[in-house]
Amino acid sequence: MDKLTPKQRSKIMSKVKGRNTLPEVRVRQALHAMGYRFRLHRKDLPGKPDIVLPKHGVCIFVHGCFWHRHPGCVRASTPQSNKEFWTRKLAGNVERDQCNAMELAKAGWRVCVIWECETKSASALDIAVNRCLNSETQARPQPKPR
Repeated sequence: MDKLTPKQRSKIMSKVKGRNTLPEVRVRQALHAMGYRFRLHRKDLPGKPDIVLPKHGVCIFVHGCFWHRHPGCVRASTPQSNKEFWTRKLAGNVERDQCNAMELAKAGWRVCVIWECETKSASALDIAVNRCLNSETQARPQPKPR
C-alpha cells in the first residue's frame, strides 16, 4: 500500500527529470575531461540518445537503474504497491530501449549503456566510459554526419 496520497505521489513523480540528470552530467564531464566532443539528445536518432559522439559513431544512453531495470542491481526493485502497473510500465521501458538500440545498430551506430550506479564513484565511471570508448576501434560502417 502506498503511504502517500495520489496528490503527494504525483508531486514527487513530476520532479523526475528525463534530461540533464546527475548521472548524465557526470558522464558528460568525464568525456569532456578526456577531450571528447559530443552532441546531446539528438532528436533525429531513435530513442534520442543522451550523448552522441558522431566522429566515433557512438551513442551513449545513461540509464537509471530503476527505470530501465538494471539486471542484478538493488536499485532495480519493483514497487510493492500497484505492482501490475509498475511491472507493465518498466517492462515497456526495457522493450523500447532494445528497439532503439537495434535501430541505431542497423544505422551503423555503436550503442553503449552506462548505468546510474556506475556513475556513483569516479573509478566505476572511468571504467564505464572507457568500456564505451575502447570498443569503438572495431571496424564498423560510419553513419552519415547530420
